[in-house]
Amino acid sequence: MILVVDDDKNIRLSLKLILERNEYEVALAEGPKEAMQIVRNTLAVELVLMDLNYTRATDGEEGLTLLKQVKVFRPDLPVILMTAWGSIDLAVQGMRAGAFDFITKPWDNGVLLDRIETARSLTPNPSPRGEGSKYTQEQNQAVRVTTPLSPWRGVGGEALSGILATVARVAPTNAPVLITGESGTGKELIAEAIHRQSQRANGPFVKVNLGGISTSLFESEMFGHKKGSFTDAKADRIGRFELAKGGTIFLDEIGELSLASQVKLLRVLQDQTYEVLGDSRTHRTDVRVICATNADLRAMVEEKTFREDLYYRINIINLHLPPLRDRREDIPLLVDHFLRMTCEANNLPLITASTEAIGYLQTLPFPGNIRELKNLVERALLMKDPPPTTPCEGGEWLLTATDFQNSYTSVQRLSTPLSPWREAGGEASLSSMERNAIAACIAKHNGNLSLVAKELGISRGALYRKIEKHGL
Repeated sequence: MILVVDDDKNIRLSLKLILERNEYEVALAEGPKEAMQIVRNTLAVELVLMDLNYTRATDGEEGLTLLKQVKVFRPDLPVILMTAWGSIDLAVQGMRAGAFDFITKPWDNGVLLDRIETARSLTPNPSPRGEGSKYTQEQNQAVRVTTPLSPWRGVGGEALSGILATVARVAPTNAPVLITGESGTGKELIAEAIHRQSQRANGPFVKVNLGGISTSLFESEMFGHKKGSFTDAKADRIGRFELAKGGTIFLDEIGELSLASQVKLLRVLQDQTYEVLGDSRTHRTDVRVICATNADLRAMVEEKTFREDLYYRINIINLHLPPLRDRREDIPLLVDHFLRMTCEANNLPLITASTEAIGYLQTLPFPGNIRELKNLVERALLMKDPPPTTPCEGGEWLLTATDFQNSYTSVQRLSTPLSPWREAGGEASLSSMERNAIAACIAKHNGNLSLVAKELGISRGALYRKIEKHGL
C-alpha cells in the first residue's frame, strides 16, 4: 500500500487514480495528523508519497517534521517527497532527514512510477504486487543467475563480496548509483556489471568522461546540437543521452564537473527531459544513470564546489570500492583472471602464476590499484625472457616471482628521474620533475591527452589541473 499525503484534494485524487491504474493499493491523508494515524495503525503501508507544505507556510517545516515522525515509527519505510522546483533546498533537507527520493511538481507520471518502483525494489521484503509488476522477485533472481559478474567471478574478499551482493540487488532497478573509490579500483567494471544485470542489458552502455568535457561544450556533448546552432556547428550532433536511450549512461569523474554544468545535469536527472541546442522541442530521456568519482563529494559539498541537490540525486545508492591494499586476498583470483584474459587476447597457451609469485605480488603497495596489477601481469607475461619452454606440473606454463620482480623493477627504473631533469644547482625539485615528466609524455603522444593520462596513471581531469599548474 502507498500512502499519499497532500492537503490538495485534486492532487490526492490524481495520484490515487494513477497508482490504482498501475495495480497499487492507495491510502490518502490530508495532513500530518491523519498520515501518522495510518502509519501507526496500518502495517501494509510500504511507501509514503508526501508533500512538504500543508498550510500557507512554504518553509517545509510541517513536512520535515512529519518525515522525522514517520522514520521514528517505521525507520525502513521509504518516503518520497513532492516539491516545486523552486523548493529543491527543502527536498535536500528531507534527504538528510532520511527521505529516499524527491520529485518535483508538476510531475511526470512515468518518472513518478519509476521512482516508486525503485524505492519498493530496494526496500527489504516489499509486499508483493500483481502480475503486472515491472520488477518481480522472480525476474530479479533470473537476472542474477544468468548474468554473472565475469570480471570478478569467484573473487571472495569480504569487502568485494558485499559490493557484488549490493550490485545484484540494485541492478534490476532504475536507481541512480554512485561508485566511489581511488583511481584504478574498478569503478567502470562495476558500472558495466550493473548494466549487464539490469533490465536494460540489451540497450547501449555509454561511457562519458566528464573530466574531459569543458563547460562550453557540455550541452553539445551531452544533449546534442543542430547544424548552425553556433559558429562551429557544421552538422547535427547526437548527444550522449540520446545515444544511451534505452540503456545506461556512465558519468565518470563527475567530481570534475563545473558548477554551471552541474545545474544542467541536475535538471535532466530530475525531470528526465532536455533540449538539443538549436531545437526548441523538449526531448525525454530513457536512461539509467551511474556516476563514478575518486573525489570526496561530501567534502566538495561542504566547500560549495559540488551542488548538494545533485549529490543527493545521484547518490541514491552508493558503492565504495576499497583500494587493493585493503583486500590483498583478492589478488590471486584477479591475477588468474588477467592472465587468462591476456593469454586469450594474444593467442598464448594458458599460463599461471606460481605460489611464490602470488606471495610477492601481495607484498607490493599497488597505489594504482587493480589497474596497476593488471598492467604488471600483462607486462610480466608478454616480456618474460626467455619465454617458458617447459610446462609446469599439470601441463600449464608458469610465471615466477622473478618474472614479476623484473617487470616491477623495470617500471621503477623508468619512473626514476633522468639526468636531463637535473638542474644546475643539484637535484630537481619534485615539482620540476613532475612538470618535465608531463611535458615529455605530452610530446611523446603528440598532444593526445587521453594517452598521456593513461600512461601517467591519472584521470584526464587531474592531468588538466597539472597542465594548468605547470603552465604547459
